Amino acid sequence: MEKIIQQFQLENPVQLPEAIKVGIINESYRLKAATEGGKSYFLQRINHNIFQDVEGLQNNIDRVTSHIRQLLTEAGEADVERKVLRVVPTKDGKLYYKTPIGEYWRVYVLIENALSYEQITPEGAYLAGKAYGEFQCQLASLDADTLVESIPNFHNLEFRIQQLHEALANDAAGRKAATQDIANYLLERAERMCIAETLYREGKLPKRINHCDTKINNMLFDKDGNPMCIVDLDTVMPGFVLSDFGDFIRTAANTGAEDDSNLDNIHVNMEIFEAYAKGYLSTATFLTDLEKSLLPYGCKRMSYMQAVRFYIDYLNGDTYYKIAYPEHNLVRTKAQIRLFQEQEAVEVQMQELIQKV
Repeated sequence: MEKIIQQFQLENPVQLPEAIKVGIINESYRLKAATEGGKSYFLQRINHNIFQDVEGLQNNIDRVTSHIRQLLTEAGEADVERKVLRVVPTKDGKLYYKTPIGEYWRVYVLIENALSYEQITPEGAYLAGKAYGEFQCQLASLDADTLVESIPNFHNLEFRIQQLHEALANDAAGRKAATQDIANYLLERAERMCIAETLYREGKLPKRINHCDTKINNMLFDKDGNPMCIVDLDTVMPGFVLSDFGDFIRTAANTGAEDDSNLDNIHVNMEIFEAYAKGYLSTATFLTDLEKSLLPYGCKRMSYMQAVRFYIDYLNGDTYYKIAYPEHNLVRTKAQIRLFQEQEAVEVQMQELIQKV
């Protein structure tokens, strides 16, 4: 580990790495400054089984953070270094270090004394909406074509439907027959749920730079509860803004759990929806009228897509998502379908709130 740390342009000595649990994809460590007043750092081993184009991934993050830093500096923002991540290059100027055994490592400057949350209130949802809207607004002036897809077809729903057809045809785990009703339900709705891809091909819906994992815990807050910095930028790539809006609502405005076995627990928290929409639309000033009108569809789209992905994994024998018990992915599938149905039930109300805002 010491040899890995020595590869990076650290401004001061650091203590021994301290393992920390941040997410489930990459392996993370805190490098505390060895001297008072020095900088601390955040070291990660990149999971290159998921992010196979590490150079493209790191170039994405560097372009996005450099662009935001420039905008903040030009706007005269105070304490810019706490409002955007900074990638630390290696001593030979690269954005990552590859070990002789093929591991990939990177370092960020640590943003200290920052807080993150797992739960959300309407007040917090409003602030989060403003922050994610501002993040997208900042990146609206960066050419999306300069970024790669760090996970190809990640939020491409047509691609996920194709995967579903393949999983049903292969029936690798012999689970198709007992769940044919779920397959029928998802496939019957496939064409109309892919309207974003259709509108894109017609030149009506643009692709923009998205975060693609807009959970509340991917945002750092200061001690007063104000959002400071958007983090976990591994999935920042071109896509539809509907996905970012929809995924926040899918995770934050669900009154149940993503894998709730009691479907009666699952409803849409409209207070969270309204608060987030107000915050988001106050800063996402780049949106077209069509994008605004499709935001409720974006919520349904992400719940539907996640149901498809969980069901695919169940059919394939649970090869992608970690499971706690044999039927876990089936329970997840049913929970996401219920959330999709609940969103359909309040879609008119969501549309009216968007128009009012």
